[in-house]
Amino acid sequence: MSEPKLEGLVPDALQVRSARILLESLEVELDIGFHEFEVGAPQRLIVSVEIWLDRAAVPADDDPQLAWNYDFLRTEVREIARSRRFNLQETFAHAVFERLAAFRGVRALRIRTSKPDVYPDAHGVGIEIASFDGLWPGS
Repeated sequence: MSEPKLEGLVPDALQVRSARILLESLEVELDIGFHEFEVGAPQRLIVSVEIWLDRAAVPADDDPQLAWNYDFLRTEVREIARSRRFNLQETFAHAVFERLAAFRGVRALRIRTSKPDVYPDAHGVGIEIASFDGLWPGS
């Protein structure tokens, strides 16, 4: 028995207008920091990536070849973390940003990093960079 097709029932005001891929709170370990006690002592860094896509449509026929591969995204971030030593979170975040911004289909991008082990009374200290002003693209 085939599934019923429920097309054309969603009002125009409720049509999908934006699609976003999320990689939230990926923990990586890398050599980062400029203080003497940080150099050569890998630290945990929490990385979140938000990618707004050019196309908000669902991939045709549920085809995974037409969708973003989460494993690929995770691998790219981990590869950058292993690629070199970083003095600053800003430098690392920009390296991730530049790599991901170069891929086809990216309309907007936000990268957030945080060191969770710096202050005992804070969840973390970090930075956020985005390809847009405000809280959301186009806001």
